[in-house]
Amino acid sequence: MSHATDPEEFRREVRAFLAAHLPADWAGIPGLPETEREPFLERWRSLLLENRYLAPTWPHDLGGAGLEELRANILEVEFAERGVPLAPRPSDFFGFSLIGPTIMHWGTPEQKEFFLGRIISGEHQWAQGYSEPEAGSDLFSLRTKGRLENGEWILDGQKVWQTAGDTANWIFVLTRTEPEAPKAKGLSLLLVPIDQPGVDVRPIRTMTGEAEFCEVYFTDARTDAANIIGPRGEGAKVALTLLGYERGANSQHVLYRQELNRMAELAAENGAIHDDAIRQRFAWASSKVELLRLLGDKALEGASAGAAPGPESSIFKLYDSEYHARATELAVDILGLSALTTWGDGPVTALGAEPWGAPNSTASWQAVYLRARAATIYGGSSQIQRNTLAERVLGLPREPKAAIS
Repeated sequence: MSHATDPEEFRREVRAFLAAHLPADWAGIPGLPETEREPFLERWRSLLLENRYLAPTWPHDLGGAGLEELRANILEVEFAERGVPLAPRPSDFFGFSLIGPTIMHWGTPEQKEFFLGRIISGEHQWAQGYSEPEAGSDLFSLRTKGRLENGEWILDGQKVWQTAGDTANWIFVLTRTEPEAPKAKGLSLLLVPIDQPGVDVRPIRTMTGEAEFCEVYFTDARTDAANIIGPRGEGAKVALTLLGYERGANSQHVLYRQELNRMAELAAENGAIHDDAIRQRFAWASSKVELLRLLGDKALEGASAGAAPGPESSIFKLYDSEYHARATELAVDILGLSALTTWGDGPVTALGAEPWGAPNSTASWQAVYLRARAATIYGGSSQIQRNTLAERVLGLPREPKAAIS
């Protein structure tokens, strides 16, 4: 399926597609009975694949829609407004937005031919293997090792706080392949099949009572020698390219606006809307959502001009996570003492803002509040983001390292 090239005509096309394929009384994914959500998402993914809405910025000859950044942003915003995903499976984000673009940037022709089509089709479902127990924000101190023997990489180590590992069948692993090289100089990015005896995926139950994260153990796990992205020992550069895609601005402001609207409904129901302090905090939150929209527009402008993701993406990551932590505190304060009880349906999403149609229950808001604490850590902590902005954007002196005796 080809798509209109004029942005406003394309917007009308997307709206017509959504109107044709969603019920008139559509209330978002949360409006479906829980048992019907996964089957709907699988059907929805097939429909997106058929109409070339999956991986919208990927080239047409690789199975994508071939959209430039402006039309891709229109598509994402329109889908978010109607409460349907562009990445229906938990692993789709890692394939379409992270490892896929990284393979396009760094991969060989053979790697592109083998991996990219399988990401689109859903045959390969990806997970990310970066953080370790002693290498989270200080990623380049990681200890997972890879050695090359008889045409295969053999991996030993552990990754943690990993999303979608329990549904994925491939994982991209930042690995130390040059043990004698200092820190960031000895890393490589390897692509590793999960379905093998040497890979053990263990869910981690968090304080929400759910297991949205995993830890992954590698014990003589194997992957073909050709499954290295970029030059050997240059994995730090490849990893930073990928992280730039991870932190890029998108339609997140739409979800935050929907979440604020749900909070306003909650405050109107229990009378908190008449509290001047609550109203002031609503004004603060609304201004920050607008700021996130403007940051997204600026990032879109740069991407449309061909600029690669850079350290400026740390600005969005910092504002995004810090905003959501404070906004969910507002939600809990609106609930008041009832926030100490748990009733109603739980959350719909694993991470981030709850979408349009999500329940205004204490079970939902409690989970979102707790997850928002973690958002200031995963993907690079707020402290690390501030260091990145200070050193790589503002050009300030690097933070001195403590001497170790």
